[in-house]
Amino acid sequence: MTDLKLEVVVLPVSDVDRAKGFYDGLGWRLDADFAAGDEFRVVQYTPPGSPCSIHFGKGVTTAAPGSGRTYLIVSDIEAARRELIGRGAAVSEVVHRAGPGQPPLKGRDPEGRSYSSFASFNDPDGNSWLLQEITTRLPGRVESGIASFTSAAELAAALRRAGAAHGEHEKKLGGRDENWPDWYADYMMREAAGNPPPV
Repeated sequence: MTDLKLEVVVLPVSDVDRAKGFYDGLGWRLDADFAAGDEFRVVQYTPPGSPCSIHFGKGVTTAAPGSGRTYLIVSDIEAARRELIGRGAAVSEVVHRAGPGQPPLKGRDPEGRSYSSFASFNDPDGNSWLLQEITTRLPGRVESGIASFTSAAELAAALRRAGAAHGEHEKKLGGRDENWPDWYADYMMREAAGNPPPV
């Protein structure tokens, strides 16, 4: 199939400059602010580490302001929450799934499972952002043999997880593993593809 890469999500807002101030405050990258007369203006921001951007403006969408619902994937939900709060966002407490059909429980998933821990915040219009912690994709969700890191923070988090797993590996070996760079590389590629870790 031809690659179809998601580029932009449109958010409906009522006050373009207020929305711009909010996303500036979050530290997101301003890519564009173009106007054509009094009836059209488009602003584009990109969240840190994201290949997809957001658009909002005037004459951009007929959707009701505040009706946007968007996910942000993070590798460390507590760190992401602290940073967003530090930048002025009113982020909810972290919760985790107790099980299918059950209400969420307070706090991060105690087992650190991917897809299980959440927090949320809204922009000034009420467009909602759901933070979801994912460290390992489910099998089939990533093309095999491909691992990419879109920020230094994401790479550092992956290295920390590999380091912790490697520590357990060395305990099993009963000593230092001199091939640790190869083991880290194998672990990180498998994790990115949703495959079982090396033994």
